[in-house]
Amino acid sequence: MFIHVVMPGETLWQIANRYGVSVAETVAVNGLQNPNRLVIGQALVIPSEDFYTVQPGNTLWKIAQTYGTTVREIVQANQITDPDSIRPGMILYVPAPRHRVQPGETLGGIAQMYGVSLQSLITVNRITDPDRILPGTVLVIPRRARPPLNVNGYLYTLGEDAVPIVREDGRFLTYLSPFAYLIKEDGTLQPIDDEPAVQAALTERVVPMMSITNFTSTSQGANLASVVLNSPQLVERLLTEIISLMKEKGYRGLNIDLENVLPADREAYNRFLQRAVDRLHAEGFFVSTALAPKTSEGQAGLLYEAHDYAAHGRIVDFVILMTYEWGYRKGPPQPISPLNQIEQVLDYAVTVIPREKIYFGFQIYARDWLLPHTEGQEAETFSSQEAIARAVRYGAEIQYDPVAQAPFFRYWDEQSREHEVWFEDARSAQAKFDMVKSYNLPGISYWALGYPFPQNWTLLEDNFTIRKWNFSS
Repeated sequence: MFIHVVMPGETLWQIANRYGVSVAETVAVNGLQNPNRLVIGQALVIPSEDFYTVQPGNTLWKIAQTYGTTVREIVQANQITDPDSIRPGMILYVPAPRHRVQPGETLGGIAQMYGVSLQSLITVNRITDPDRILPGTVLVIPRRARPPLNVNGYLYTLGEDAVPIVREDGRFLTYLSPFAYLIKEDGTLQPIDDEPAVQAALTERVVPMMSITNFTSTSQGANLASVVLNSPQLVERLLTEIISLMKEKGYRGLNIDLENVLPADREAYNRFLQRAVDRLHAEGFFVSTALAPKTSEGQAGLLYEAHDYAAHGRIVDFVILMTYEWGYRKGPPQPISPLNQIEQVLDYAVTVIPREKIYFGFQIYARDWLLPHTEGQEAETFSSQEAIARAVRYGAEIQYDPVAQAPFFRYWDEQSREHEVWFEDARSAQAKFDMVKSYNLPGISYWALGYPFPQNWTLLEDNFTIRKWNFSS
């Protein structure tokens, strides 16, 4: 895949023609709602294996290894006079290796010959009937297997409304976490309508992961957590109910998202985690937690102090870092998940948590703030698709923050009010995937499913092989 940023005067037909791809396929990959109206600065995913944007630290040798070709072929194809002078941002044509089908050969045998998956060979060559490959057909050999990745998706749309979302995104997921069972002061759980989502997940070979929490949109839950965590009797009642519900509903694991826990309850929270792991492991369930984005052990604040990174890393099976919400809906406009801030969190996290237990938190929503921002004013939250639609509607030009690795724009509405929008696009998604790979992390967790973002899923599949559980084993 290649990412193209729209320049003034460009049309979709011109862009597709430049890269030798169809307009229809480009529209589908990007989920373009109005293909005839592109926005300056809009990032488009180009469904081509043959173009690559040079990244910081790249060498021609590294690029050639990634694509299964040679430095000489890249140099010749791009008429490069000095192979050591490539620079970030350069667009290179990378001649993908090709294979001419011989009599008697099968797609499976060709895939094995080149060390690629059969499905990737079928996808890259747009093969509709894998059993009818004629001798003489020239096949593009795709890049080698992507690194494996566990993918979790939180979902707070429940009931039957959850089913189409799970069906649409299910093939990209390892886990699904309907959000969430609220802990009550008597150690029981407030019920949620999660059965349709769980059953849809199982149909899509996605592992249902039960989620519990102590907070709501109107209550921080600090005192609630304190009451339960400090009572051994309530802890046991809570764990008993969790296990019962997991067996009843078909859950395979538990995600614990306790936020705003009082600093004085830090050790009580750690003891609860150990007890939860002891009881749930005995029943064959796994346990994970969600952690606020800390950059040091002693970071002050109600969100952070009771989240003991080292203890969570030691006790539970994996942790989800909630690396988003810098651009808080009730705060001033700013990037929601700036990569420079996330990097600081990861730099600390990998020093105290085994990196094979760390999942990267990825938000896939956009926010629209009124300007000037006033205290208590709440931003509107919607999808990145809607962000593009607003940029089109109001004729905005999309900017890109190279430090935060995040797109944004401003516009004036019908009431002559100025707005600032921060969202995610193909560039910011790819930057996050590159960071996951650079830190060698095993997973990504999305907050939250239900915000359409087709570019994300296309690039996710292009970068990784998504792990699926075999429920029969």
